[in-house]
Amino acid sequence: MAGTTTDRRGTRNSPPSGPPLLRIRLRRPRRRTLIASAAGAVLLGVGAVWVLYGSDWARVERVNAEGTTVLRPRQVVAAAGVPAGDPLASVDTDEVAARLRAALPRIAEVDVIRSWPDSIDLKVTERRPQLLIKAGGRFTEVDAEGVRFAQVRKRPDGVPLLELAAADSPSRRRFGADRLRREAVRVAAGLPAEVRRDTRVVKVGSYDSITLELTGGRTVRWGSGENGRAKSRTLLALLKAARDARHFDVSAPTAPAASGS
Repeated sequence: MAGTTTDRRGTRNSPPSGPPLLRIRLRRPRRRTLIASAAGAVLLGVGAVWVLYGSDWARVERVNAEGTTVLRPRQVVAAAGVPAGDPLASVDTDEVAARLRAALPRIAEVDVIRSWPDSIDLKVTERRPQLLIKAGGRFTEVDAEGVRFAQVRKRPDGVPLLELAAADSPSRRRFGADRLRREAVRVAAGLPAEVRRDTRVVKVGSYDSITLELTGGRTVRWGSGENGRAKSRTLLALLKAARDARHFDVSAPTAPAASGS
């Protein structure tokens, strides 16, 4: 019995043989492979960083601007201020976009795109004037959001002139010039194309008293800026039905009126 017990203990304490040694030998190459893979990934990352920032391959050689109508492409490129020769990856596209909007208020939106390996593309959307404010010999352009974004000497074709009520009028004191201007912009921006091209002046007497002056001495009492679509449809119908009329009232689009000849 004692001999049997000693044999079992000896078996438990003896080193593994055969298969266990084989398992140890199989693990070592796997570790070497993992180390080699990690080293390769590091070298690849270092190489990529060098290509992007340290080499002469991915550097800014050209800046292109597109989408302009009033602005000139070279004007946009100059305002972008992207240094030639800088690594393309280091160009802060958000900063370039902010710099463009600050320098050129006519720009409503701009996408700054890296075009690998060596270009920056500037895709510009310009503001479009909906109304003009005349001051001295210049016209200030106002877009659909009420933003006054540029001054021009020549009045653009097809853009109505804005006339606000006198500064001491009760409506202007109550609502403020900016609110009245936004209402006028809302009316002008929603006009049908065939009406807009004939609109010379948008006159704001008060918040709910907006009048359009059309070509041929015609006037339209519009009322407030509300229900613009219904008023537009009604005005188009009136213009066709009463071609000789000179005065139109769509302030209540369900009860319109036309008069004068």
